[in-house]
Amino acid sequence: MLNTTLCYIEQNGSYLMIHRIKKKNDMNKDKWIGVGGKLEAGESPHDCARREVLEECGVYPKDLKYRGVVTFVSNEFGTEYMHLFTASGYDGEINYDCNEGKLEWVEKSKVRELPIWEGDKIFFDLLDKGSPFFSLKLIYEGDRLVFHTVEY
Repeated sequence: MLNTTLCYIEQNGSYLMIHRIKKKNDMNKDKWIGVGGKLEAGESPHDCARREVLEECGVYPKDLKYRGVVTFVSNEFGTEYMHLFTASGYDGEINYDCNEGKLEWVEKSKVRELPIWEGDKIFFDLLDKGSPFFSLKLIYEGDRLVFHTVEY
């Protein structure tokens, strides 16, 4: 079982996202996602989110908010618990050429037009509505979302 974080930095109605085009054998290949990665031993989800944003973007997230836990169940990739965060800003200068892909600001209204995971649309809806802390379970067969449930 994998424990990961994902953070969306918000600014001027946009999210900072990575177009995952650089790594070989990347389960997120060609998709647009937030900034994040695997928890290391001894890290809290908050610690991991801060470290991953710093490593991938070169900045420190401000006003980090823990928004929910997303449980991905996949017949190809197993189970992953993803701790979802947003940040209202950052300190430092963004390095737009990160080792995971290309960083870009994407207007929130345009995110769903990009190649993203089907289940990501559900958590973007929850984020947009300002939902309280949530647990979202997504079950995939290949790239196809076959079931989801949300609890608060």
